[in-house]
Amino acid sequence: MTVCKRDIVKNLHESFDMRFKGCASIVDSILEIIIANLENGEDVMISGFGRFNIKTKPEREGRNPATNQAMTLKSRTVVTFKGSRKLRKRINVNP
Repeated sequence: MTVCKRDIVKNLHESFDMRFKGCASIVDSILEIIIANLENGEDVMISGFGRFNIKTKPEREGRNPATNQAMTLKSRTVVTFKGSRKLRKRINVNP
């Protein structure tokens, strides 16, 4: 099951008996804080959930799958996520 932003807003709306637009504003604000910090190259740690990191991948050799021709892939910046110990423990209930 995929969880959409709308699902999170709906859950907040039902759980806290708040206006839907107010809940949507809260979720948007939280996401904007996370995005702004990542844009500045800062890690974002949410206690009990996990850490979002920015990593730069170096330039590397690759292949065009259609033509099998060698090509150079440019360096790029990616966001990675590592779940907290609490999150991993809840997910791995029956290892």
